[in-house]
Amino acid sequence: MESEHLEGRHALAEALDAGVPIQAIYANDAAFRDKRVSKLLARAQADGIRIEHATGKELDAHSSHGAHQGVVAQIKPYEYVGLHQLVERAADAENALIIACDHITDAGNFGAIVRTADVVGATGVLIPNRRCARVTTATYKTSAGAVAHVPIAQEANLVKSLERLKEEGFWVIGASEHAKTLLWDAPLSGRIVLVMGSEDTGLARLTRETCDMLVCLPQFGHVESLNVAQATTALAYEWMRQCNVAKS
Repeated sequence: MESEHLEGRHALAEALDAGVPIQAIYANDAAFRDKRVSKLLARAQADGIRIEHATGKELDAHSSHGAHQGVVAQIKPYEYVGLHQLVERAADAENALIIACDHITDAGNFGAIVRTADVVGATGVLIPNRRCARVTTATYKTSAGAVAHVPIAQEANLVKSLERLKEEGFWVIGASEHAKTLLWDAPLSGRIVLVMGSEDTGLARLTRETCDMLVCLPQFGHVESLNVAQATTALAYEWMRQCNVAKS
């Protein structure tokens, strides 16, 4: 995550609640005198966050729209991992799940996918470094703070990364509404990379061709399909279920 600044007491309160990693908070005299803001500052200080006095001019310099209400928070940049670190985490695991996002751009969907990864105990999440949602303060909120616990690898070439994971013993499964194999008919236990496509176009051609298998969710209703975050949850839980069945 590039260095971000949050402005205003409401944004600060939401960031503290979501566990957003705040590096420092800058506040002017009026903010320190405001009871609501002073409580937030005391809470932040108790969490080890640096609090600094700032002039109005200094706050204006950090502000993008001038509505900082006397308080601006500087967010720590998010530290992505490399693909090799995900491989190392799964080195001795019989069952391991990596969720790969093929140009998923909506921050809400991305955050929900990271949350699912945390809930099912996935090894991590893999994203390309272009045309894909990144970790921002919004991601902390939509993931319910899961981005603080799930390693996210950012690589330049998703297809090459999938090929590398195949070499490491992973089976690459792509989700596609056009697939002929239903999720519960597919071998999803073990070391799996679950590849989810973009909201608008699904899996890119080269990504689709790199997958070992394509699977879909059954549909009996009237709407076209689940969104990508909901579909990820269903598929990830099927991976978990099959892994548990294999153990018994």
